[in-house]
Amino acid sequence: MRIGLRLFNTYLLFALAMLLCSTGCKSLGKKKEASTIRLHLEVGADGTDRNSRVLINRDNPIFVNVEKDPFLTEHYLKSASVLDVMGGFAIFLQFDQKGTWLLEQYSTANKGRRVAIGSQFGETRWLAAPVFTKRITDGTLVFTPDATRAEADRIVLGLNNVAKELQ
Repeated sequence: MRIGLRLFNTYLLFALAMLLCSTGCKSLGKKKEASTIRLHLEVGADGTDRNSRVLINRDNPIFVNVEKDPFLTEHYLKSASVLDVMGGFAIFLQFDQKGTWLLEQYSTANKGRRVAIGSQFGETRWLAAPVFTKRITDGTLVFTPDATRAEADRIVLGLNNVAKELQ
């Protein structure tokens, strides 16, 4: 019974996030931006409807076959920020304890595979597909998004608003 309730809550959260973002992601609280973040694992194409091929990076496009169901979402996010890095910027995600466990489990079991990162922030877009090169034990993920600095700031603002509401 607990599994059913947990599954129900996940679907309810997803429905709430979709509802919040259906009108340009401006419906959270008092006109606060809302964004989603979804991490999907790269898998081999098996001919079922559980995975699909997605296009990532508009400038140098690559196709990645991913599971349709994300393994990590904004539900487990503690905070997000935009970092200045050499040559540009990156998005920094800090997950809560359950998110840290999930990230550690998936990064350990899937070393060498890509993780496709998607977001809905007024528009829906695949932002990046970094490769798990090592075990991630601290619950942080840093990636360079396929987005402008203004879009990255908007994504992070929306993610922090959602994280604050969910805590």
